[in-house]
Amino acid sequence: MSVNRVTTRTTPEETDGVRTPLRGRDAEMAFIEERLDALGRGEGGIVRVEGPAGMGRSRILAEAAEAARRRGTRVFEGAADPDEQFVPLGPLLDGLLSTEESLSGAVRLRDLATTPGQRFWLLQELGDRLREAARNGPLLVVLDDLQWCDDLTLLTFNTLAAGLSSHAILWLVAVRGGSVPSGVRTTLDRIRQAGAHEVALGALDDRATTRITEDVLGAAPDPDVLCIARRAEGVPQLLVELLGSLRQAVTLENGTARLSAGPPAPRELPSVVRRLDQLSGEARELVQTAAAVGGPVTVALLAELLSRSSAALITAVRESLDADLLAESGEHLAFRHDLIREAVEAGLPLSLRQALSRQAAGLPPGRAPADATEAVGAAPGDAAEADRQRTEAAELAGTAPGTAAERSLKALELTAADAPERPRVVAETIPLLWQTGRAAQARELGATALAADGLGPEDEALIRLALARLAVQFDFSEAVRQARAGAALPGISLTARGRLLAMLAVGLSVSGEHAAAEQVAAQAWDTAAAAGDRTAEATLTTVRSAVSFHRMDLAEAFRQAERSAALADALGVSTSLWVPEALWHALLSNTTGRTAEALALAEEGIRITGEQGRTAATRMWLMTRTRILLETGRLSDARADAEAASPATDEPGPGNLADVTLRYVMLRVALHTGDRQTAEAYAAEARRMRTDDAPVVRHFGTWMLALMADYEGRPDRAMAELDAVMTSPAADRPAYSGLIDPADAPVLVRLALRAGRHERAVQAVAMAEKRAALNPDLPFLAATAAHARGLLDNDLSPLVRAVRLYEDCPRILARASALEDAGRKLATTRKPEAVPYFETALALYVRAGAVRDVARVRRRLRAAGVRRRPSTAGLCDAWPELTAAELRVVRLVAQGLTNQQAAEYLSLSPHTVSSHLRRAFTKLDVTSRAELTRLVKHRDDGE
Repeated sequence: MSVNRVTTRTTPEETDGVRTPLRGRDAEMAFIEERLDALGRGEGGIVRVEGPAGMGRSRILAEAAEAARRRGTRVFEGAADPDEQFVPLGPLLDGLLSTEESLSGAVRLRDLATTPGQRFWLLQELGDRLREAARNGPLLVVLDDLQWCDDLTLLTFNTLAAGLSSHAILWLVAVRGGSVPSGVRTTLDRIRQAGAHEVALGALDDRATTRITEDVLGAAPDPDVLCIARRAEGVPQLLVELLGSLRQAVTLENGTARLSAGPPAPRELPSVVRRLDQLSGEARELVQTAAAVGGPVTVALLAELLSRSSAALITAVRESLDADLLAESGEHLAFRHDLIREAVEAGLPLSLRQALSRQAAGLPPGRAPADATEAVGAAPGDAAEADRQRTEAAELAGTAPGTAAERSLKALELTAADAPERPRVVAETIPLLWQTGRAAQARELGATALAADGLGPEDEALIRLALARLAVQFDFSEAVRQARAGAALPGISLTARGRLLAMLAVGLSVSGEHAAAEQVAAQAWDTAAAAGDRTAEATLTTVRSAVSFHRMDLAEAFRQAERSAALADALGVSTSLWVPEALWHALLSNTTGRTAEALALAEEGIRITGEQGRTAATRMWLMTRTRILLETGRLSDARADAEAASPATDEPGPGNLADVTLRYVMLRVALHTGDRQTAEAYAAEARRMRTDDAPVVRHFGTWMLALMADYEGRPDRAMAELDAVMTSPAADRPAYSGLIDPADAPVLVRLALRAGRHERAVQAVAMAEKRAALNPDLPFLAATAAHARGLLDNDLSPLVRAVRLYEDCPRILARASALEDAGRKLATTRKPEAVPYFETALALYVRAGAVRDVARVRRRLRAAGVRRRPSTAGLCDAWPELTAAELRVVRLVAQGLTNQQAAEYLSLSPHTVSSHLRRAFTKLDVTSRAELTRLVKHRDDGE
């Protein structure tokens, strides 16, 4: 972009160069007019206009500039261009230097902008010139399409807007909604923190659509014309362009616009053509191919149609998404608007459209799509077509498991009931169905196959292996039963036996039968080695890590976990026996205090499996992240993740993985927040868990019931619950003496001492200190041991040491607990010295949203003589009902962001955002987004 010209662009409500009146934006313009009035009184600031492509951001900015000029305000207008980001500071300099009344010293500013190494002086000079101009009257600086600005423009805008905030300068910027580059997102975060006002543009209502239709056509539309106009769904740019193409098909009769014939055929739209022209050749070809296919399309199908690999389309897909032409819908790509798809398709020759449509339908050239089944001869018993579908399913399993599952089901449909290969097709289909969220269907398919007569040992083994993999998420004991039954079959191959034994070892390990898991794993290693099976090796390496963890050799546990994850990654997730092995690595990292690493692993896992369409793996990662978020003190996020990943009613089995993640987390969150009703509901789940066949589920249920009894003020009952676990055989006892996490050791000591069970407190401290001594490189373990010892001995020194050791650990609840215990000890003899400990603990509990803990520490502060209200930084007085996480979501939604967009902005899953929003609606007693938006404006802006 040249710094000597002003970028001009056609605004959305402009046809043939003639601007129609602005419709449907009265509230937005009224707000901007208020800010311009304030500017006239010397009040500067920042206003950010945000909305999807075509929603009229540029028109709002143009109207605002005209309104400012009518007031006598100097206006500087600049805009970024996606094709010209290589000119540093170009958009801002265009606005400041290329108007009729450019800033003074324009020549020097241009020289600095084009001279290398002068960034500092350029910023200084720009700031001085703007201050000088503002002294002579208010300024409006308009910057459009912030999402396309170069890094220097973003830095300069942010620096100048902050540095000149006391001057009469209003910055009016527009940015596309949804996903934007990270540098732009950082800038938006900073200006929001600086108090920027936000104007969110949503779809126009039906009244505005009708009035714009009348403006463009010159007469009131009849129902048929209005029906066509409504296809724009309130997007101003698409509406005006659609109406522009409609004018030749409309006649004006008695002041009414009517169709002279039927609805016209789709035509190219100018804005769509411009966006297509800005794409690379590869991305343009991809978008055009998607338009010819018609509905939502997978990347795998596009790759097939374009004769490329899916990986080769990464850049083209990203480019089409960034251009707001396509959007992700699960594992499919879909056009953001059907009018966009029609406009792209209209630009293709008819012969090409038909050829691509036939190819997408899987038809040979020259045949009609209506006869698809007959054309390929796909009928039950067609072995050749079934083989082709199986082959395609295998090829797509790693990149598009949803499509692969459909191909595998089709192969099953085409395979005769008595065909010898049918059991193999069943075994191939089960994991694909499970991975894509159809576990109940997968289990029923397997059970039906096992009940059939004449099933050979190898076929039965493969089906049981698939069912064991499925059961790991839902029923640990069922996974053990299926794997054990399969491994015991006579005459099966070494590969099948090795994988079944590996799966049996996994099932025993996750069930909590550690000694048995170690024995089976040794046998499985020999079998897998004889078969040369690297897939079984990856799974067995995870079991080795779990065995080392149980023995408290955490260095070896980490080494084996990293090796297992690397092996599974190299093999590809579609071959893994336990999808994915990296789950264990994340849980291990979290349990040993490496929480930041664990959270990064979980978030990467959620992202990758989400992109791949692996519903089951994504949900397993979400479950894992709930545990991590709990331990980091992000209680609201942990609860939202747990609700988002809650089991469906038709899932097979009791949901054991949900037992040891979601249900455990929900109870702990309820206890920290004082939500007795929820705590009681999950205590009922814990009573069911205590009778489960899997020892680990029984142990979790027991610990949950002990915590509930303690919450109710019954420490004797709590210790009675724990006695069975703490006296169970050492070989199968949980690695932390019946506890879930090392940080639970101080909790158990405190509980045992209150119940008068000194021997149990001693047992817990001995275990914590042994664990810390065996792993001296993990300060978190040393902190938990010191904390437990300080409570047992009623000794301030180890408590203070625990506080110090916790400082570098992100476990804020554990740290707050140690601070509270140290303060409690000090308060008995030196109350003034206890206050800083209590206040730091209070701040951490407030940050976590741990309402019950906050109330307790406030009582301690009052007892220590603190009468002033302690600081509650992080809470918002205007929103006492909401947690910080819920409030972040509410404000984004009130700006017009969809759940998907809010999820991208906050780096959360859409399900988590939905959960936050659902809770906020209930707490605020609102029933719609419109009602929520009005409430946000009232509370945040006083409107």
